Amino acid sequence: MLSIIAKQHAVCFIFSLDRGYCDCGKCECDEGWFGEACQFQEDCNLSNKKSKELCRNPQGVVCSNRGTCHCGSCMCNNPDERSLVTGRFCECDDSECLDEDTGEVCGGHGQCYCGNCYCDAGWHGDKCEFQCDISPWESKRRCTSPDGKICSNRGTCVCGECTCYDVDPSGDWGDIHGDTCECDERSCHATYDRYTDDFCSGHGQCNCGRCDCKEGWAGNKCEHPLSCSLSLESSLKKCRGTSNLPCFGRGQCQCGQCTCHPPGDSRVHGKNCECDDRQCEDLSGEVCGGHGYCSCGRCICEEGWFGKLCQFPRSCDMSDAQSKELCETSDGVVCSGKGSCHCGRCICSPQDWWVSGEFCECDDRECDKHDGLICTGNGLCNCGNCECWDGWTGNACEIWVGTEY
Repeated sequence: MLSIIAKQHAVCFIFSLDRGYCDCGKCECDEGWFGEACQFQEDCNLSNKKSKELCRNPQGVVCSNRGTCHCGSCMCNNPDERSLVTGRFCECDDSECLDEDTGEVCGGHGQCYCGNCYCDAGWHGDKCEFQCDISPWESKRRCTSPDGKICSNRGTCVCGECTCYDVDPSGDWGDIHGDTCECDERSCHATYDRYTDDFCSGHGQCNCGRCDCKEGWAGNKCEHPLSCSLSLESSLKKCRGTSNLPCFGRGQCQCGQCTCHPPGDSRVHGKNCECDDRQCEDLSGEVCGGHGYCSCGRCICEEGWFGKLCQFPRSCDMSDAQSKELCETSDGVVCSGKGSCHCGRCICSPQDWWVSGEFCECDDRECDKHDGLICTGNGLCNCGNCECWDGWTGNACEIWVGTEY
């Protein structure tokens, strides 16, 4: 592992080749340059506004509140001269890697990258504080599930033992368990069952992710009563409509009939629960931007307005130059090259449904899915992250924490 001096020397060598020289791990800067790596220029020809724009992190915070902005570059706060706060926007805090007892980085058994320890072979833990008494090969062998995946891709392997991802917000052992995390109880939840604690539609027992149905019930989720005159496949076909999921993933299919969920929420309706008027709301809950009405999950805009949520006015009282300036990103690209500019606001390409954000900088494909639906259909994708509606939680809004039905 690099010592602090060696690390400084490496940084100095990388950044100061044309701006100074390195003397015993410390940069001696040429005239007109300063900083630990001679990365800052004393004279600046940028305006304060432009400089600050270049210093904003992806969340819009100047130097992540861990430094000051100088001529478009962040000067990170490092009063102890250990260079623990680093990164283009001071986004990395390597003090997270310090061992509380010894003060060593990653306990002296690993390297720190942006606040995370990457341990040497044979060591593990958040600060590389634990030593493993088996070989990496043996550890991997013990963690390999029957399908050949490490912890079934649902956990992490630590010294030959799997720590399964826990999706239960109550803090209990959760829905994923087994020596190699091979059991996923979520597979026993029918789509509508997410509103209750019932597994297997309340008509069976979940055993390692598989439903064993009670007498009189059938189906992968025990959702089909054998007393129904329709076969299971015929029932599901009637409930699918034009969707791949029964009741569009928004309700319970029983004997070819859909019951939309959550009960009492009139925003989800239709023969196959195909209409979800929640899709007409923005993150604040306003319907169609206040400039239209919702029809089966789609906004019908008033005259003079357009857009998915009727958020754009057709008329504009600013010049093209003024409009373009407001649509440019910090590097001067209009709408990140993924949309057009209208009245100072970006209209992202409708052909690429996943492009979103104020400057079309977001990729909604990064939002988590569950049951094949982005944000499980229980929230909105906001710049790659799911914003869940009331009563829902989880990375994909897949966990119901509201009232049981």
